[in-house]
Amino acid sequence: MGEDPARRSIGARRNPDSAEAILKASEAVLVEAGYAGFSIEAVARRARAGKPTIYRWWPSKAALLLEVYKRQKRVDVPDTGSLEDDLVGFLRNLFAHWRDTSSGSVFRSLIAEAQSDEAAAAALTGYADGRVSHTARIIERAKARGEVAADIDAALVADLIASYAWKHLLTNRLDEDEATIRATVRYVMSGISRN
Repeated sequence: MGEDPARRSIGARRNPDSAEAILKASEAVLVEAGYAGFSIEAVARRARAGKPTIYRWWPSKAALLLEVYKRQKRVDVPDTGSLEDDLVGFLRNLFAHWRDTSSGSVFRSLIAEAQSDEAAAAALTGYADGRVSHTARIIERAKARGEVAADIDAALVADLIASYAWKHLLTNRLDEDEATIRATVRYVMSGISRN
């Protein structure tokens, strides 16, 4: 089975049609075979793309899976005007997304693979840094409203929130009730609130 001429590679720059076919094939392989059965070879066959093309655009299996994960991730970040409500809402939405879609098991597997694979660890670190920056904006909004002390490191607080979320993902405790999530957020807030 040869490469579809309509989706021929255009070098290091991604051909949008080929990239879309590869990402859709990746999603299909994940659904059919799970993380353990996911391979670049299976994706290449299904997308009718060459393995070199896939590796040119995604340097590792983990990088491709992270893009699939990001593509599927739909987590609303509330902006209620209250830091506590924003963080509780964010965590509830994140837990529901991980619990109710295949994204939770994909991300859990990526974290596990990162323990023994340098490419997976590098891809995950890059992704996590971006997510910390994204979550830190919630803290920065609260700073602007005067809810949080001006000298608080928003990225560090976001890292604490991410650590709590990842622990729940890795231990498959994504059904945490709102009262427990709110209590956790209040503990964090007691350390960063403006006195």
